[in-house]
Amino acid sequence: MAEPRILSALAGWQPTLPLAVAYSGGADSTALLWACAQRFPGQVAAIHVNHGLQASATDFEAHCEQQCALWGIPLQICTVAAHPAPGQSPEDAARIARYQALERAALAGIAQLAIKTVVLAQHADDQVETVLLALSRGAGVAGLAGMRPAWQRAGLHWARPYLGLASQQIRDDLRRLGLGWIDDPTNADPAFTRNRIRAQVAPALATALPQFATTLARSSAHAAQAAVLLD
Repeated sequence: MAEPRILSALAGWQPTLPLAVAYSGGADSTALLWACAQRFPGQVAAIHVNHGLQASATDFEAHCEQQCALWGIPLQICTVAAHPAPGQSPEDAARIARYQALERAALAGIAQLAIKTVVLAQHADDQVETVLLALSRGAGVAGLAGMRPAWQRAGLHWARPYLGLASQQIRDDLRRLGLGWIDDPTNADPAFTRNRIRAQVAPALATALPQFATTLARSSAHAAQAAVLLD
């Protein structure tokens, strides 16, 4: 059997160890946590951020605890208050609270591991949504560059090794490996802009322009290079 793409995507990647995976319990972070544990045994921890924004949040937390116990991966649970301030979107409030929690947990260390790198599971479809959002807001080259694959902040390395993988590829591998995950019901809520792009805009573009995801990713890479030159 060929090596799963969720594992081969890490080939050649040499993060500064130990590392912590931002683990929600969803398909993408489940794949990334499993793959990192396979590639870097004994050097991987997980951080789960409980936003407390929905009744099922405690179920997500329990699932993550059970899965990490099964895999023998140390887990740090972080509970945050992600309620938006006046004029702030729920997405932005949750994102800011999540990154702050990840940073604090990593800097504090997890189960004797002095974390050096925090790894995030955003993938190619997330990158498409990010660039489409940037286009809708009239962003310049920095915004059109989309999500960075790697950067440094607060003395930590941050990485997104799955930006070249599609969501369907990740889920296909998980099913083939018999690995379960949980689905966040808010991912289908049309009140969130990203969900509307995912459900309505991206499928229409894929039908009209079958290669649009690949070409959009190439354009965002060009924009990233331009942003670096401008800086």
